Amino acid sequence: MRKTVDAQARRGEHRERAQARPEKVEQVAAIREWLRSAAGAILTDYRGLNVAELAQLRGKLREAGAQYKVVKNTLVARAAAELGIRGLEPYLEGPTAVAISPCDPVAPARVIQEYIRQMRKLEVKGALVEGRVLSAGQVKALAEMPAKPQMRAMVVGAIQAPLYGLAGVLTGLQRNLVYALSQIQQQKEAA
Repeated sequence: MRKTVDAQARRGEHRERAQARPEKVEQVAAIREWLRSAAGAILTDYRGLNVAELAQLRGKLREAGAQYKVVKNTLVARAAAELGIRGLEPYLEGPTAVAISPCDPVAPARVIQEYIRQMRKLEVKGALVEGRVLSAGQVKALAEMPAKPQMRAMVVGAIQAPLYGLAGVLTGLQRNLVYALSQIQQQKEAA
């Protein structure tokens, strides 16, 4: 009889521990909202950074319109699972901090890659960009892409170049016709 009561008490304690604590539920909800509203979230391993370097990185990211937060892997995994995001789990090992940008997915990637070039301490684990999970290599490629305004200018330039060429050819034909008519007129006047 005594063993049964002890077993029941232990199961009750286990049930209490299995229930999520309110602060953890709030943290998961906050992370879930960050991930839902983020255009880009870059996962990094921040080992080796001291407090001053971490503050410097946060400042640079803030200038780019992003936040940098240290997170617990289990909470990020739970929030991602609730959002239906798959493939993030392999990047959630060891110390993790997330650079989150609500509007520009490329800006935090650029800032972090530049910081890595300068300090050689930070490591990119992976990213979540517009709902897609990216590897560290893909994040590096993303950081090296031109900015949106530059890309737009390149596209407009690519569209305009053939049009300018066509306009040049058409005006050249007219110019040559006028020149030929002028030469004919000069020959008739001379004769």
